Order: sequence, then structure tokens, then C-alpha cells
Amino acid sequence: MALIIITGSAIFAKLVSFILEKIVTKWVKKTNTTLDDEILKIIKLPVFLTILFIGTYIALMQLNILLEHHQEIQKIFTAAFILIATISVTRIINGVIRWYTVEFALKTETKFDEQFLPVVRKIIIGFVYAIAIMLILREVFDVEITPLLASLGIVGLAVALALQDTLSNFFAGVYLIADRPIRIGDYIELENGMKGYIEDIGWRSVRIKTLPNNYIIIPNSKLAQSIITNYYAPEQEMSIVVPCCVSYGSDLEKVEKITIEVAKEIQQNVLGAVKNFEPFIRYNNFGDSNIDFSMILRVEKFVDQYLVLHEFIKKLMTRYDKEGIEISFPARNIYFKNEKQ
Repeated sequence: MALIIITGSAIFAKLVSFILEKIVTKWVKKTNTTLDDEILKIIKLPVFLTILFIGTYIALMQLNILLEHHQEIQKIFTAAFILIATISVTRIINGVIRWYTVEFALKTETKFDEQFLPVVRKIIIGFVYAIAIMLILREVFDVEITPLLASLGIVGLAVALALQDTLSNFFAGVYLIADRPIRIGDYIELENGMKGYIEDIGWRSVRIKTLPNNYIIIPNSKLAQSIITNYYAPEQEMSIVVPCCVSYGSDLEKVEKITIEVAKEIQQNVLGAVKNFEPFIRYNNFGDSNIDFSMILRVEKFVDQYLVLHEFIKKLMTRYDKEGIEISFPARNIYFKNEKQ
């Protein structure tokens, strides 16, 4: 009888393997994702072994000669089933992470996924093995695991406190990747005035490259709590406001006309200026020595403003000198009560 059960379980295991190999495999290949192919490849052997082990367990339990050893047999097979389940789960976790790495992580701008996933994989697999060990201790060796869990909780709390800064930076890095307030290549400014390009977002810190070609290394937790101006969001193109002024004796209509002519020339000819943008002027203040106004230009990205502003100032001064438009020096008139004083 036991031999028949073992033989039957072996035949059934081969039949299930055949179905998985010939039928289910063809079906999953028609899907748009390779994840189901990966999982199917992983579970074939565990399914075969599980069916075979179940048949063997039932067969052994039928033998009268082993009646006195039923408890030991049950514990042995319980341990075996736990090990098979544990190995299957860890292989599935590895398969899912491997699939995600190929399909998504390697295609992202940041290296954070490549750094983050191995850490997550080790944590999850360690957690699965810890559960398996505790189940074996309780089900096979009849060990009370409640005190063990309490001890592990205390140890975990101590480790969490010791690694508070590290964990804070780690989870802040996860937030930066998920929420995406910044991306690799963005030009940003922090609330303390530091500016630069995002070069890398790691699991502990963000590396920013400044225009003078230096690196600023900021812990993820600090950056996540900072007020950030992202000059590349929602788009790289941006306006620049150039403060200007002319003397009180100037013809403001003429000033406006000439200034816009110069600005249009800059927009059309200077590298980095937005060609189809119509610059405009806005008078905004009666200053101490001049009438103040702003000239609004537009550039393709943040750093282009430096060359555009440079060329605009040069050409505007040349044109003002040619047209006789004056920018007065700061001056104060002092009036005395009478000439003798």
C-alpha cells in the first residue's frame, strides 16, 4: 500500500510538472510581462518535491512498523515542508527583485534602485529565514518562542536607536525617489543659498555639483526637510528679470522702444535665449536718482542666464550711449537756508 501511494504521488508530481512545463509555460509566454515566467520557473521544482514529500509522508504513516515513530516522522516532514516553503519564498523574492532590476531599475536615472534593492532583498530574506527558524523551533523542537520574540524585540529596538541617523537617511532617500521632488541632472537651490546640479541620489546622501566644479554632500534626511527651489521643474525654460533704470529726464516711450529692440536682438542671437519669446519692459519705481524698471527675458535653462545677461548689458549700454539716454549716478541735492550759511 505504501509503495502504491509513493508511486502514485510520483506519477502525480510528474503530471503536474508536465502541465506546468507544456501548458502553463505557453500561456504565461503570451503575457506582456516576464515576471510570471520567472515565478513559474522558480516554483516547478518546489511543487514537484512538495507533492512527492506529501505522498511519502502519507505512505510512511500507513506502515504499521512505524507506528511508534509517527511523532518523529511528523516532525521531520514538518521541518522539510518549512524548509521547502522557505527556499521557495526566498527564490521568488530573488526572482521578483531580479525582474524589477532588469525591467525598471537599470532604466532609471538614479543609481538608488541598484543600491536600495540589494539591501531590501537581504532584509526580506533575513526576515523569512527568521520566521522559518522560529517555526521549526516551535513545531519540531517544542521550544516556546514568546520569550525569544520579546528578546528579539528589545535587540531590534536597541539596533534601531543605534542606527537612527542611518535609518533616517535611508528612508528619506526612499521618499526622494518615490516623491521625486528632484531628479538626476536638475539644477536646484537650497534654502541656505547653495546651488548645483544633482549628480547622484544614494541611500545615505545626495551629491550636488556646483558651478565652480565642487561637490556638496547632503544627508538625505537634511535634504528632505529643506526648502528646495528646482529650476528644472516643471520645465527648464525660465524667465529672468533684469533690473534697469534711466534718469528722470529721459523720454520713457523712447527708452521702452530701444530697450525692447535690444532685448529682441539678444533673444534671437545669443546662445541659450528662447528665440520665439517676446521680451517686455515694466516701469516699477521712482528711485532716488532714476526711474526704475524691469526687463523680462527668457532663457532655455538656468545657467544660460549668465551669458544672456552679459550680452544684454553690453548691448544696452552701447545703444543708450548712442541714443543719448542717461543713467544717472546716485546724487543728493543739499539746500541751505540762506546763502551765508
